[in-house]
This record gives sequence, structure tokens and C-alpha cells, in this order.
Amino acid sequence: MPDILRGAIIGCGFFAERHIEAWRRIPEVEIVAAADLQRERAEKFAHRAYRSAEEMLDRERPDFVDIVTRAETHLPLVLLALERRIPIICQKPIAPGWNSAMEIVAAAESAGVPFMIHENWRWQPWYRAANEMISRGAIGLPIGYGFRTRTRDGTGAEPYPRQPYFRQLRRLLIDEALVHHIDTARFLFGEIDSVYAQANRRNPYVAAEDQAILVLAHGGTVHGWIDGHRFLDPDPDGPAMGNAFFEGELGTISIQGTGDVYRNQVLAWKNEINVGYRGDSVRAAQAHFISCLKRGAPFESGGFEYLRTFAAVEAAYRSAADGRCVRLSEILPPSTLE
Repeated sequence: MPDILRGAIIGCGFFAERHIEAWRRIPEVEIVAAADLQRERAEKFAHRAYRSAEEMLDRERPDFVDIVTRAETHLPLVLLALERRIPIICQKPIAPGWNSAMEIVAAAESAGVPFMIHENWRWQPWYRAANEMISRGAIGLPIGYGFRTRTRDGTGAEPYPRQPYFRQLRRLLIDEALVHHIDTARFLFGEIDSVYAQANRRNPYVAAEDQAILVLAHGGTVHGWIDGHRFLDPDPDGPAMGNAFFEGELGTISIQGTGDVYRNQVLAWKNEINVGYRGDSVRAAQAHFISCLKRGAPFESGGFEYLRTFAAVEAAYRSAADGRCVRLSEILPPSTLE
């Protein structure tokens, strides 16, 4: 594999701007081409711009492709790359629903092509610091946790102005935001066994849920909750988009909105990162993809692995609809439970 990997981006919208900014700071990467239905957007990302993803992949033959489009486009775009045996990093949500997520992962597994979901939340440095503290026993055996996420962009007649397509989504807050906390909970406390969720739509100008609370169980020994909406700026404000706490038999870890990490109310890790997106987590996730690609190592959020996160999302929606606790064993195929 070459020292410098040639990458191509499909989709050049709002969040893709975070991707390209991070790619440009990874020395082992050169983004050689970009594709977007609005070609003028692609021209801002790379010298060689296309409207057609298929034409770009055929002409450029990149070493990898970064898919940063809406979930309903992921399956055909992933298949385009798999047919050409091009490694893929793909934005979340992996798919608009469980069946298409399974189809995407099955296709990638069958092709034997590296495939990673761009899940950056677990790469926020305050969560990496907390994980190191938990792993070395700083709070003893974990007992429980809580995530509280807030931001004030979901109000009024024109909510989510930076991503207005959110207003028409059939699955909103859990799929687009709380999935991050679900995945981070897996990273910190292991696999999720069950989810109980309540969700509702508060703003009449959106089609789906914009407020939710989830209760999760891990292995019968760790329980946690995730509480989210987008009607209030967090206090204190900062890159963490809310706060979190983790309890163990020997103490607590708390994360402030600023990203600062406290152990038993004493500052244990101070956030001094002021570049990139939310603690430079996009760059960290993408650097992990490149490192694993070069070494032939597994990704933390490889497609097959990430099915467990997406299954928890699916369980949350089923729970909210049915008014019951949903076990992930009802959703996941037996092969993922082994």
C-alpha cells in the first residue's frame, strides 16, 4: 500500500465540510476527487469534481472513498465502491432502516472489502480519557451512567437550519444524534442487551421524534440512560454538546460541556483542544480508518461490528412504538451474538 493514500469524497454538504477539513490535516492522505449532484460544491473539495459518483470512481480509481451522503443513498453508493473493490468509510446512519443496513453489511462482508462506519463520537478525547480511567480501575467496577445532550437548533418554524432535511426525516433524534451516545456507551461499557425508550415530537415543523429518553442495560450489571433534545443550549456550553457521568464502586467520572473530565469532583483531564470538530474527533476517526487500512487491522466501527450499535437504535424505535423493553437478541442475527 502506498505511503500516501488517494481518497475521493461522495457528498459535499454541511457535514462533509468537517470531513474535508480533517482529511487535509492527515499527512498520509490526499483527496484527489469529489462528487456531488451540485458540482460547484464538489469543486470546493477537490480539483477534480464530478456530478456522478460512478464516473468519478471509474476515472480516478482511488485507494478509498468517503461517503458523506444521506442514509437512503448509502446502499447504491456502497455497492458502486464494492464492485470496484474500493475500501469505504461511510457516514452514519448506516442506512434508513434495519433491512438495508443488513444488506449493506452483508455485501461488504461478502466482497471482503474494508468497510467502516464514520462514528466519531467515541473518538472525542474526553471519552477516550474516561475510557482510560475506567479501564485502569479509577472508579472500580462500573455501575451506571448518564448522557444528557442538548443544543438549541430544533426550535421554531425552520428548525435545523444547517441541515434542513432533518425536518422531513421519518427517524430523527435517535437516528441522527442519540446513536452517538449509544455507540459511546458500547465503547465504554460493552455490549447492550436491551433498550427501553420513550420518544415524542415536540416541534410540529418536523416529521419525526425530536425528544427522547433511553434506558439501556449492559450484561445485566451496568445500566444507563441517554436523555436528548435540541431545544436548549447546554450549560456550560462547549464542544461536548451536553454532559455525562459514569459511576463505579469507587467513585465517579463526570464530563462537562467544555470537555473537561472530573474524577470525584476533582479535575482529572482538561480539554485544551480547539481545532476540528468536537475535540477533533472527525480527524481522529478518519486517522483510525487510514491506520487500520494500512495495517490490515480491524476498525473499531467496522460494518459488521457496527450492526450492534444500529441494532440498539432499531430497538429504541421498536420500544418507543410498542411501549416495552426490547432485547437486542430480537433484532440481531445469531452470527452477531456469538
